[in-house]
Amino acid sequence: MGPTASGKSELALALAERIDVEIVSVDSALVYRGMDIGTAKPDAATRARVPHHLIDILDPAQWYSAGEFVRDARAALEGIWARGRLPLLVGGTMLYFHALSEGIAELPQADPALRAQLDREAVERGLAALHAELAAIDPAAAARIHVNDPQRIQRALEVHRLTGRGISELQARRGGWLEDVRVTEIALVPADRARLHARIEARFRAMLAGGFLEEVARLMQRADLTTEHPSMRAVGYRQMWPVLQGRTSLEEGTERAIAATRQLAKRQLTWLRKRARATWLDPTEAAWIERAAHLVND
Repeated sequence: MGPTASGKSELALALAERIDVEIVSVDSALVYRGMDIGTAKPDAATRARVPHHLIDILDPAQWYSAGEFVRDARAALEGIWARGRLPLLVGGTMLYFHALSEGIAELPQADPALRAQLDREAVERGLAALHAELAAIDPAAAARIHVNDPQRIQRALEVHRLTGRGISELQARRGGWLEDVRVTEIALVPADRARLHARIEARFRAMLAGGFLEEVARLMQRADLTTEHPSMRAVGYRQMWPVLQGRTSLEEGTERAIAATRQLAKRQLTWLRKRARATWLDPTEAAWIERAAHLVND
């Protein structure tokens, strides 16, 4: 686990040279086909050398939830164990790690018509009014969801309107799927945040040089994709969309994408601090890969 650009893929491939593993991607963007450059997706040669799972399993117009990830990850893990190999889960979508290890609530699937209705209500009544409604029916959820977080407010209201129960009540009824599995957790956490920020910027500019803008343009040409789709809300894609629409300059979009990626890294680090079992490694220190290999072998 680790923030974006911390060296997770490098470590995964180094471990694969030492241990008989198959890699299970824990990344909410790598599941989508056609999103290669902006997600730093492993290339075909890498995936031929080491088996990878949960990559390129969806069209970008499809939606994917943490619950669906748990279902697909379980199937991948069981298949890897059946082949006598070890699964190596690699990624930065901390919600997915949490859902797999701590469990996930049995929540209803998204209802497009209800979501559209909630979108209209957010415009007509205002987000603060929706948050107040949530506070009246589910105070616990309202206490942890910020008044300026439209996606989570609307999801909590959607769940209540579909089930008659608060999302906090349903989320309390869960159990982790990995409770009886011996797990080694390694968190890559660079001590020098300035170096991480520099890596984030360098990587994004390298993506642009590698054709990222053209990749987004191809996706924009599809009539069935909008910025409302989770795939197009991914960091980088979301910021390049207005560039291609002519609403902002390339340099301004680039700066926004870099800033958004740094904010993503900050949120990922916040999640990592909650992983009590994780061993932190600094990927800027000497012999960090050897230390990781030792932890896995133990």
